[in-house]
Amino acid sequence: MTKEKKLSIPLERIASSILVVRGHKVLLDADLATLYGVTTKRLNEQVRRNRERFPEDFVFQLAQDEHEALRSQFATSNAGRGGRRYLPYVFTEYGAIMAAAVLNTPRAVEMSLYVVRTFVRLREMLASDKELKRKLDELERRLGAHDQAIASILSAIRELMVPPEAPKKRKIGFIQNED
Repeated sequence: MTKEKKLSIPLERIASSILVVRGHKVLLDADLATLYGVTTKRLNEQVRRNRERFPEDFVFQLAQDEHEALRSQFATSNAGRGGRRYLPYVFTEYGAIMAAAVLNTPRAVEMSLYVVRTFVRLREMLASDKELKRKLDELERRLGAHDQAIASILSAIRELMVPPEAPKKRKIGFIQNED
């Protein structure tokens, strides 16, 4: 059995863990730690110890309101009842790769490949959505121009359908001015 079969994590499972926060696709520290086979505490500890490797576009800490929104969305425990003491970190694609490098465990290195593949797949899906949107916009523009042309043709046809006024016939005979 190959290693890939043995540790087969469906990309859909990873994709379902990816969230959009502040316009970035990210993984929560707890989800990434689970994928890499370490505790969340260990992952965050390595991030703090190697802060120069994790600029803001690699990892950032959620604000309180962002955390509350996520907590209510996923129905996780309250902070006072066994929940987290600190606001979670979120990792972008680059941060997830860097985390695998600083953790340097065989599972983290292997799982980083799955994480990267998932981010790439999501990027491709987004690109195809953008391409589809662009084509639909172009089609709508074309139809808009055609609609104007069709409207002018219909207007011309309606004008042709109106019977012309009967021409004024001259009366036959002697006509006296009634002035």
